[in-house]
Amino acid sequence: MVSNQSRNAEEIQAWLVSNLANALKISPHEINVREPLDSYGLDSAQAMVLISNTEKMLGFEVSPMLLWHYPNIEALSERLAEESQEKNSGVSNAKNGSTGNSSTKTATLDLSAEVVLDPSIRPATSFQFTSELNNVFLTGGTGYLGAFIIYELLQSTNADIYCLVRASNSQEGKRKLKQNLQQYAIWEEKFSSRIIAVPGDLSQPLLGLSKEGFDMLAANLDAVYHSAAMLNYVYPYSALKTANVLGTQEVIRLACDIKTKPLHYVSSVAIFESPVYAGQVVREQDSFDHWEGIYLGYSQTKWVAEKLVKLAGSRGLPITIHRPPLIGGHSETGVSNTNDFICMMIKGCLEMGYFPDVDYMMDMSPVDYVSKAVVYLSQQKESIGKAFHLQHPQPVPLKALVDWMRSFGYPIQLMPYDAWQSELMKSLSSGDNSLHTLRPFLLEKWSQEGLTIPDLYLQAKRPIISCRETLDALAGGSIVCPPIDSRLFMTYSAYLIESGFLNVA
Repeated sequence: MVSNQSRNAEEIQAWLVSNLANALKISPHEINVREPLDSYGLDSAQAMVLISNTEKMLGFEVSPMLLWHYPNIEALSERLAEESQEKNSGVSNAKNGSTGNSSTKTATLDLSAEVVLDPSIRPATSFQFTSELNNVFLTGGTGYLGAFIIYELLQSTNADIYCLVRASNSQEGKRKLKQNLQQYAIWEEKFSSRIIAVPGDLSQPLLGLSKEGFDMLAANLDAVYHSAAMLNYVYPYSALKTANVLGTQEVIRLACDIKTKPLHYVSSVAIFESPVYAGQVVREQDSFDHWEGIYLGYSQTKWVAEKLVKLAGSRGLPITIHRPPLIGGHSETGVSNTNDFICMMIKGCLEMGYFPDVDYMMDMSPVDYVSKAVVYLSQQKESIGKAFHLQHPQPVPLKALVDWMRSFGYPIQLMPYDAWQSELMKSLSSGDNSLHTLRPFLLEKWSQEGLTIPDLYLQAKRPIISCRETLDALAGGSIVCPPIDSRLFMTYSAYLIESGFLNVA
């Protein structure tokens, strides 16, 4: 990446607007250059694609942290213009956020001190359980899992689904929800009238709604499903707190306000990422008091947010907690979120011709299993107050995937992780490998021991997630997690090839 041409702020701004609009599949005129970038809901992959493309245009490496330090397009463009001039004039750059080892981003943070729930948030009324739902509120409906939760709620209840969505009006919000369900092949026109877009913002007080609108919802809802979160593997806790922690507080407020409604919260097995749990069996109802050594800002916010939900539960709010792992494609259609870590990792390794030979268990659960489980469990009276692990009950080694792909005709090899990292760095130097967008996640040192994130996820450093109680609770509903076998691999591969995401071997 070498450029002899400096770019000014106006050129960079126009370029960023165009590329952001393309990534979000919206018109450039819908982009406000002074609007916080996080308000557009960029996930990690989209953010890194934007960074990667920007690097190609500018001709030098750009730190992903700039998206946090300069949080809107106007400010980011001005900063990048300065860097462009400095790079092309030979001036070294040491400004905040442009260089540096990622381990410096993990400043000491006492997560337990972050668990503060507004004292005024308490259930307004007593609660009487009912499985009859007329009006349901859901966050995350423009995401992957959220789309399938909408689908399952539509299939298994008669409720109208009020979906919080970032949009200027309800028509735009409905369009975004419809496009998302269409993308995953689960839109049915007959359900259209039951999906109601609620323009708002998870990162704002009262979810960005007026007090009147907030209260009207609170008075008429029968249940609240909170599956939204800003998922970014690069940003620190401070950059994700507003949406993931304070946003959860506002969702709890909605569940408590005027009429008490059960809150069904989608958490994550990431709450057990502290090394204290390494090698230990953790069960659904076990406490999770250890946060030391959780390095990802996203995982830190999920730990705090679930603590807030548990605190609300101790105040009398009926809650259920659902902890999925990485989520795989649909077990029947193969429809997948091709921007997620699993898909990008597979594609990048195939492009390299190498997979890392690591002790890593594939425990992803198909999205249809997770969504069916969340909706079914949320409707059982016995679930109130409990947590559930939606981890795959029979994970398989990563080598099983490699062996199957070899049998499918892909010429791939396993190599030691250190050697694989070296090969990856060679591949990334050209910027052509799909893993370029995951560069900070795969190569930068995040822990005090100088470990990368994949190092931290090796089997020896992970807990053993028990899902026994969850399987027992699901037994009455005939919901079974499909095995990770050649049939599932074939289903996923067929979709990824047919969609053009992967090339035929």
